[in-house]
Amino acid sequence: SQKVCDGNMEEGSFRCEPNLSLRPAGAKEFGTKVELKNINSFKFVKAAMEYEVKRQTKVLDEGGKIVQETRLWDTEKGETAVMRSKEEAHDYRYFLDPDLVPLRITEEMIEEARKSQQELPEVMYKRLKEECGLNDYAATVLTTDRNAAVFFEANTVTAVAAGFLKPQICPELANWIIGDLRGLQGKYNFELKVAGTTAVHSVEKPVSFGGTLRISITPEVFFPLVAMKQRGEISGPTAKMVLEKMVVTGSSAEKIVKDEGLVQVSDEGALEKIIDEVMAKNPQQLAQYRSGKEAVFGFFVGQVMKSSGGKANPAKVNDLLKRKLAS
Repeated sequence: SQKVCDGNMEEGSFRCEPNLSLRPAGAKEFGTKVELKNINSFKFVKAAMEYEVKRQTKVLDEGGKIVQETRLWDTEKGETAVMRSKEEAHDYRYFLDPDLVPLRITEEMIEEARKSQQELPEVMYKRLKEECGLNDYAATVLTTDRNAAVFFEANTVTAVAAGFLKPQICPELANWIIGDLRGLQGKYNFELKVAGTTAVHSVEKPVSFGGTLRISITPEVFFPLVAMKQRGEISGPTAKMVLEKMVVTGSSAEKIVKDEGLVQVSDEGALEKIIDEVMAKNPQQLAQYRSGKEAVFGFFVGQVMKSSGGKANPAKVNDLLKRKLAS
C-alpha cells in the first residue's frame, strides 16, 4: 500500500539477508549468528537457510566453533561460502552518537502524519465491499495490488460518470481487472503504471523493424469495452477476444468491434427470423421438445447461435426460443 517495494525479483527488487544461530535446547544464551547476504528469491532463502542449519549443526557436533561472519549463497553448488568475517561489534560499525537531540512527538504531528497516509488496505477492503459490492476475493486482490486498485477506482469514476450504478458495474469491472487483465499481464508481460490519478497499462511488444512498440490502456480506453459488454452489444467471449486485441494492437475496442463485425444481434425481429428458420429445418427435434424432452432446448440454442455466426445475443435467444417453442 505504501509502495515500499514492487517485489519484482527479476529486476532485483527482492533482497533478503537472514541471520541464523543455533543453541542447544534449553540453553539460555544464543549461539553465534551468521549472516546470509543478498539472497534474491524465496526459493533460495529456504535452500540457503536449510543448508546453513545443517552446516552449523555439523560444526557444533564435531566440537567446532561457529565464527560470526557473512556468507554468500552459491546457487550452482547449493552451499554457502564465506564472504567476510565480523567477529566484533565494531566490524558492523556500531557507534554511539551523543549529538542526537531528544525527539518529542506531539499529537499534532501524529494527526498530520495520519492525514498524509494513503488509504490502508483494511480500510480499502471494507470500503470496496460496502460501497462497491465486491466479494471477499475481489476486495482482497485489489487491496494487495495498489496499481490494480487505482485502475479499478479510476474506471469506477468513469463508469459512474457514464450513468452506471456502482453496485451494478463495480463487480464486473473488478472481474475484468483481476481476472482477464491480470491474465494478459502474465502473457504479454506488461505492467500497471500509475500516472497522477490514472493507472496506465503498458506493454512493450517487439516489432518487425526492431525496438519495441509501447501500448497503453487507460480507463478511458478500457471502459468502453466493459460498457459494450454490459449493454449487450457484444458477448462475454467476444469481449475477452477484443481485450487481447486491444493489448496487442493498441486499437480501440470500438474500432475492433466495428472492423470485424462483432456487434451482437439483439433485434428481436432479426432473431425471430433465424429461430423460425431453425425450427422449420428441425421438425424432429421440435416434436421431441414439445413432447417433453426439454434437453433438446440446448440443441436449438446451438443451432440459432451457429446460424447467426455467433453474433446472436444469448439472453434474447433464450427468451425468444422459450416463447417460440411453447407456442
